[in-house]
Amino acid sequence: MRLIHAIEDHALTNPGKGAFISNGSQLSYGDLWEQSEKIASYLLKQSLKKASPILVYGHMEPSMLVSFLASVKAGHPYIPIDTSIPMERVVKICESSGAELLINATNQELPAKLPSVRILPFHKLNGHEPIEKAVSADFWVKDDENFYIIYTSGSTGNPKGVQISANNLESFVSWMLRDFPINGQLRFLNQAPFSFDLSVMDLYPALASGGTLHAVTKEMIAKPKVLFEELKRSNIQVWTSTPSFVQMCLMDPSFKEDLLPELSVFLFCGEILPATVSRQLLERFPKAKIFNTYGPTEATVAVTLVEVTPELLDNYPTLPVGKEKSDMRIIIVDENVQEVKDGEKGEIIIVGPSVSKGYLGQPELSKKAFFTYDGEMAYRTGDAGYIENDMLFYKGRLDFQIKLHGYRMELEEIEHHIAKSRYVKAVVIVPFTLNEKIEYLIAAIIPAKHSFEKEFQLTAAIKKELSDALPSYMIPRKFAYYEELPMTANGKVDRKQIGEKVLL
Repeated sequence: MRLIHAIEDHALTNPGKGAFISNGSQLSYGDLWEQSEKIASYLLKQSLKKASPILVYGHMEPSMLVSFLASVKAGHPYIPIDTSIPMERVVKICESSGAELLINATNQELPAKLPSVRILPFHKLNGHEPIEKAVSADFWVKDDENFYIIYTSGSTGNPKGVQISANNLESFVSWMLRDFPINGQLRFLNQAPFSFDLSVMDLYPALASGGTLHAVTKEMIAKPKVLFEELKRSNIQVWTSTPSFVQMCLMDPSFKEDLLPELSVFLFCGEILPATVSRQLLERFPKAKIFNTYGPTEATVAVTLVEVTPELLDNYPTLPVGKEKSDMRIIIVDENVQEVKDGEKGEIIIVGPSVSKGYLGQPELSKKAFFTYDGEMAYRTGDAGYIENDMLFYKGRLDFQIKLHGYRMELEEIEHHIAKSRYVKAVVIVPFTLNEKIEYLIAAIIPAKHSFEKEFQLTAAIKKELSDALPSYMIPRKFAYYEELPMTANGKVDRKQIGEKVLL
């Protein structure tokens, strides 16, 4: 596989070059290659099922990168699991994936036992005896074999494993290094946890081009002063994040060129990029280029791009997400799956080599979303959009799947978990939108009988239950309580009225 060979070349020609920096720890290309060889050699001796996935648990530790590379060298896809994911969800991922092994990349024990999965502490693996010979490239993941699997939210309350093959990833990385000005051993920001596919936008373009990744962890992000000290120390040249993260940084007036004088490229994906954010960035970082992109996990991170210039901002109050990459096609179809004319809104269909083969172990779900079009894999995104002047414009979800702060989630999954609470009789989740961007989630609840005197006490009790089942980013910010949910004239829950009530 070209990507793995590229990492090997950097390890051989410049072994001391930093590949990844996190919390003051640096992993060189030489160490990345040598440690991954050692662990891959160990994995090959474990009599694992062919191409069975390997879970990698941690939060932006250098050992996670080593574990990813070791897994694919041994012929196994990896499944990244961030420490912020509740153990109930981790258990579901273990059961769904059929994984036999979990590499614990942290220095702590897992907070709970996992059924039918062997847990391998990274420090013990890395301390294994030296390898006698290099792992043959014949064992490496290649072609249509899975390279990684990322689990996203599912409407049934169960996460879905999106399979990304070596070919899918090669197509994506080749496009990134060809069409974006990021090829040249640059320093990249790593803001997204590895269980979020936005991380792939910086991870593999950086490693393929001999660049250095500089991570900002969730602990840093929680403390703005610490975050800004780390950003200044990083001296990054390529910024990759959700629009929400950079919007948070812009609230501090010191977030400007003086803080990051080498910054030359902003890459955004995961949610709508507001024009106001783009204008602020152009003012504060006048030498940097800004790129807006679009793509679901099922199509390998992103498939469109447009450079956001002052001229583009003047022409489009709502920014386009751009033109598809050269080996892909974007088609807009109506409810009968017939192509519509330019300018007409419909569902976005993505066709080409970046499209996943489907969801791991879920053929029925895969059949609903994936199909072949003119002999190529195609994906029904469920996103609404239209094409104008050869550019794609994203217009939100057609169903109840949304993106909030870059995380994709099914509203039905959140409703499913809240409805299981002993304090809840019925619930509807409503996204609150401002300027075409989802700001937060509202839980409209008919409560069951309880002994709490105040609503905030009831809310705290429900949130406590949810924290065991859902990541924090999926827990609604606002809770509103009703004797009965407001309805529209046609018998549906009046979501608009719910949103208006919370604002009162």
